[in-house]
Amino acid sequence: MPVRLKPIDRQVIVVTGASSGIGLATARMAAARGAKVLLVSRDGDALARIVREIDAAGGSADFATGDVGDLRDVQRAAAKAVERFGRIDSWINVAGVAIYAKLVDTPMDEHERLMRTNYWGVVNGCLTAIEHLQRAGGALITVGSIVSDIPSPGMGAYAASKHAIKGYVGALRIEVEADRLPIAITLVKPSGIDTPIAQHAANHLDGEAKLPPPVYAPELVAEAILRAAQRPTRDVTVGGGGRMQVLVAQHVPALLDRLGGTLLPMLRDPRRAPTPQDNLDAPNDNGRVHSGIQPGRRVSAYQAAQRHPLATASVVGAALGLAVLARWGTRRG
Repeated sequence: MPVRLKPIDRQVIVVTGASSGIGLATARMAAARGAKVLLVSRDGDALARIVREIDAAGGSADFATGDVGDLRDVQRAAAKAVERFGRIDSWINVAGVAIYAKLVDTPMDEHERLMRTNYWGVVNGCLTAIEHLQRAGGALITVGSIVSDIPSPGMGAYAASKHAIKGYVGALRIEVEADRLPIAITLVKPSGIDTPIAQHAANHLDGEAKLPPPVYAPELVAEAILRAAQRPTRDVTVGGGGRMQVLVAQHVPALLDRLGGTLLPMLRDPRRAPTPQDNLDAPNDNGRVHSGIQPGRRVSAYQAAQRHPLATASVVGAALGLAVLARWGTRRG
């Protein structure tokens, strides 16, 4: 069934994980462009400050405090959006947490908690969103990661949750289309993004956690999300560096296996002490979009190319050519 989506300035949008990082960047951008926004996170104090800022800038926003891992909290957030703004047009699942550790060193309770937020939070958001979108239609957008497509040593639990999200969203899309529901389902897969996620992570490495380069600005992800909220999009990768990693994994997997071990030292800065408190079980240091440590690129040629099919084909073709050459070289060696 063809899905017609409204312009952003006519939408009511729910954003989870909206107290920092990509979620906060998206909520602010949507409000600045005229949307009515319901922000959701566990940190009510941060959300209250953010909503006041949005209102002072001429936007329209409200918030609901809750844990996306709890279905009842998610349902209450949806009910507040409807009570406050009359409906929901787009639902954006962004909430997520991370663990920096080898899998054998990952505490089981932390692994389970991560899955409750990252995977079950998406499940709860999707089921709640479909309940509200199935009649009038709308967009259901979930933020995954490039590690939805590739392994990530040192962040294995996080990568596993993002693989699970990709599988769930893909199956849900097929079922929604089969039921002819007017809902556009999108998976957004960012590369490394300059947000506080590393500082908020549970860290079992030696030194402060960080993201391997290249790192991109969260505003690029927000742009991709809001574009998908207006134009049905199956999936979108943000950042050409991440897309190249995926192509290598798909076409030269043995090379990725050999190089993957070099990633571990890039996940930490031994000169800096680890952040003392993580956000697995409680919010921590919210209200920030950027990390303040790793400035992100504000331009992505690959993301711009995705808006133009011929250019995208050229970019992907060139990347595939490099992957084929790499494979040929490894076979000869």
